[in-house]
Amino acid sequence: MSKIETFHYDDKIVRNFAVVTVIWGIVGMTVGLLAAIQLVWPAANLGLAETTFGRIRPLHTNAAIFAFVGNGIFTGVYYSLQRLLKTRMFSDVLSKVHFWGWQAIILAAALTLPLGITSSHEYAELEWPIDIAIALVWIVFGINMFGTILKRREQHLYVAIWFYIATWVTVTVLHVFNNLEIPVSMWKSIPVFAGVQDALVQWWYGHNAVAFFLTTPYLGLMYYFLPKAAKRPVYSYKLSIVHFWGLIFIYIWAGPHHLLYTSLPDWAQSLGTVFSLMLIAPSWGGMLNGLLTLRGAWDRVRNDPILKFMVVAVSAYGMATLEGPLLSIKSINAISHYTDWTVGHVHVGTLGWNGMLTFGMLYWLFPKLYNTKLHSVKQANVHFWIATLGIMFYCIPLYWAGWTQSMMWKQFEPDGFLSYGNFLETVTQIIPMYAMRALGGALYVGGAIMMAVNLYKTAKSGSVEDKSTQAPAREKYVAHKGEYWHRWIERRPVQMLIGSTVVILIGGLVEIFPMMLIDNNVPKIESVQPYTPLELEGRDIYIREGCISCHSQMVRPFRSETERYGEYSKSGEFVYDRPFLWGSKRTGPDLHRLGKKYPDSWHYNHMLDPESMSPGSIMPPYPWLIEDDLSTKYTAAKIKVLKTLNTPYPEGYEDDAVDDLQKQAAEVAASLRADGINQENLENKEIVALIAYLQRLGTDIKPELMVEQ
Repeated sequence: MSKIETFHYDDKIVRNFAVVTVIWGIVGMTVGLLAAIQLVWPAANLGLAETTFGRIRPLHTNAAIFAFVGNGIFTGVYYSLQRLLKTRMFSDVLSKVHFWGWQAIILAAALTLPLGITSSHEYAELEWPIDIAIALVWIVFGINMFGTILKRREQHLYVAIWFYIATWVTVTVLHVFNNLEIPVSMWKSIPVFAGVQDALVQWWYGHNAVAFFLTTPYLGLMYYFLPKAAKRPVYSYKLSIVHFWGLIFIYIWAGPHHLLYTSLPDWAQSLGTVFSLMLIAPSWGGMLNGLLTLRGAWDRVRNDPILKFMVVAVSAYGMATLEGPLLSIKSINAISHYTDWTVGHVHVGTLGWNGMLTFGMLYWLFPKLYNTKLHSVKQANVHFWIATLGIMFYCIPLYWAGWTQSMMWKQFEPDGFLSYGNFLETVTQIIPMYAMRALGGALYVGGAIMMAVNLYKTAKSGSVEDKSTQAPAREKYVAHKGEYWHRWIERRPVQMLIGSTVVILIGGLVEIFPMMLIDNNVPKIESVQPYTPLELEGRDIYIREGCISCHSQMVRPFRSETERYGEYSKSGEFVYDRPFLWGSKRTGPDLHRLGKKYPDSWHYNHMLDPESMSPGSIMPPYPWLIEDDLSTKYTAAKIKVLKTLNTPYPEGYEDDAVDDLQKQAAEVAASLRADGINQENLENKEIVALIAYLQRLGTDIKPELMVEQ
């Protein structure tokens, strides 16, 4: 008979992560609500650079993903891992380093992003010092997790732990490859990849950040907390095996579906579409496994708010993982891409899947962590209905807005002209829908605040006394005749890690390596030249202000787009773009063919007062661009790094870069003065650099004379 051992679980670390999950959740949702309000009332930024939509939009996404969901993941993992393995965490010290390190990273993001310190890569906007900190803290988490697995008392690894292992290794690979960059200064770096290559790597990361940070760890939490809350075993063990291996193998291939009809080669786009459609099978297998676990427990679901949250969460997971593949079909993507349909789709996943499952988990956990009962089941029920209504008021108007946008963008008159040639007409039409979205967001935030009060009172009424636990020591396992084949790897965490790594690397290698190793995949265009120093500084201002949040730089090969914007975009035009700026949403028009379309003075006045040039615009004014002097402190360093990355600047050009910048700035300033703008010291202002960049966009090629090498 096995020796019985007595030990304590480390629930203090679980409580810490649970508390900050609630706090950061409310913070991240509130920032998102502010961003939503600004799309109806731009003045809600109060005239501050730090609170404009372009700067707080990445703050919201990072807070929602890494602060709210990230801390929610760690809450659930630290609680479930110890109990599934019948052991305390490997190291209390590593647990504390992980907790405080992660909160420091979140705080660093909260400080840098509003200041415009960003790499502009979606879901990976943080600059290189924070990227390194993320990698270090993630490694600490991995050591602690695997150390715990290796010292376990339970022989087999439960399905939730499979998902935790796959999450850790995949996020590690994605984070490293997507953040290969060369520092220019403490808060500025330049990506190693450029243009099409940068786009492919970014969306290989971006899609799989959704897959392996917002999905796989939460599936692990679902497999633990849903059966616990329902007091029933998981419906199908064999289905969980198919779900796990099918999901992690297929998911990693799907990233290119974010780049359909762009300058990405067709073979990569086709791979993204095919594997996205294949994703329906394992995703719905997991959803059905979750819902069917509740067979025979539906009477409890009607009365238990925790199970209600979890049912809606799993249902939202099913809806999002059906819609995502459907949006990867090119004919449907032609309608949805760059519209608010995509935003609505994403929030079905984040608000429905991640948010509702987190709420249910927290309501289940807090009474156990504080040895008491939930303060108010009635309030939890009210929260459920408020949150569910919030999701509906948030997402349905965005679907409506997206379909409206697409139809208006593509509509032609019988005489062949665009029905809505002025892009602004398509924006003002959907402002009421944005207002409804803001209402939905307010309901969702209100529900989260109600939950925080309920959980605070629950904690206050309880105690944090940790009770001792007993479990038999682990003995050498003896396989049984006829045992299911998958049991072999379930007993071997190292093999599980290696197997997961191999499975997720296959898709990445097939998609990424050809783009990096075969030069002809990105054909060169002879007339395309590197940015001038002034244009380079203007481009960095564009990035700093988050213009990519509202403006794309990718004209797709549709008649409606070439009529509206000009010649469709070619892959060779982006070979010097570090980072790429194709964007994922059009709240404003595409800018890739903007150069020379308007005089310099138009851009000056548009930045000072957008409505003076575009009546009804919801773009905020940018007076600080007119007031602030342009810094050239790192211009030479940027040129030097770009030369290292094979940008063909002349030898020693970094020494002459600032002089050339000043000459071009004087020319732009002279053009502005000729149009009656007589601002003092105009040639030294940031607005001049931004104008120079905007006037360069799309002017390197003349389609009828274009020569590809």
